[in-house]
Amino acid sequence: MTAAIVGIGSALPERAVPNSHFAAIGSSDEWIVKRTGIRQRHFLPEDGHLADLALAASRTALAQSGRTAREVGHVVVATTTPDRTTPGLAVEVAARLGADRAAAFDLHAACAGFVYALDHAVALIESGRASAVLVCGAEALTRITDHEDRSTAVLLGDGAGAVVVADVDPAPSAGTRTGPSVEPAFRLGSDGELIPLLYADRYDRKLRMDGPEIFVQAVERMSEAARDVLARRELTADDVDLFVAHQANARIVRAVGKELGVAPERLYLNVDRVANTSSASIPLALHQAWREGRLGPTGLLGVAAFGAGVTWGAGVIGWHLTEPEAEPVEAG
Repeated sequence: MTAAIVGIGSALPERAVPNSHFAAIGSSDEWIVKRTGIRQRHFLPEDGHLADLALAASRTALAQSGRTAREVGHVVVATTTPDRTTPGLAVEVAARLGADRAAAFDLHAACAGFVYALDHAVALIESGRASAVLVCGAEALTRITDHEDRSTAVLLGDGAGAVVVADVDPAPSAGTRTGPSVEPAFRLGSDGELIPLLYADRYDRKLRMDGPEIFVQAVERMSEAARDVLARRELTADDVDLFVAHQANARIVRAVGKELGVAPERLYLNVDRVANTSSASIPLALHQAWREGRLGPTGLLGVAAFGAGVTWGAGVIGWHLTEPEAEPVEAG
């Protein structure tokens, strides 16, 4: 048995916000698209609940996995913007799912949170401490956005994505280098010396960023971590069926893909539709890729992320999925 992704889901707020929304702060559609690749993002209402998005994404992932909520041993929600200071989102999501036997906790590693949580889920499966783990990334970044700062306001959106990680039989083609037959591998890292590059403090409570330096650091750290993971499993970029990096900026994602030698058709981008959703971006992108037919029933996924802290990580993990539902899930 090996750990693989067996279910995916996503949820977006109903309100889609086009680039024209930012004309009042001096940002045109052309300016935003050229520098970021973003065309729209989704905003949760001020009185909206992030838990509703997390729950919708998690329900979809669980339904696709064919597991029941009571089979989930752990619920891990990666977020920097929970509805409450305490308790976190995970305990509410677990309760509303009916996962009454599950341990539940939030994980805060900024935009790298989902990769950190995915690594944790795999470790639980491999150690035999769980047979199914629900991992959700959920963010309402508009809560910590300075909407007058065009260097950050145009980048950020809200949303949620989730996966179920479970122990599965290796693919029928075991012995090949793809899909669930490959043992997952991850590399995580952090450097607190770089906190001033991207942070939100308890007084200002708004994200502040050194964009040019973050660009350089993100490309370098994600590429290095991904190369390490591939080498550890004796893989090349050609062995990865789909590579999904944190959707912070189209230029960053493409630069990482170029550094790794990922073929354009295997590099997934959806930042144009949802912008930067922090820890939600990878699972949200993965679910949209599945709906678009970019994933087969089984395959090998490469992931990489970089965020405030600074934190970063990369990994490879197989997927084993059934047919997707017909329409995207939206909530709130």
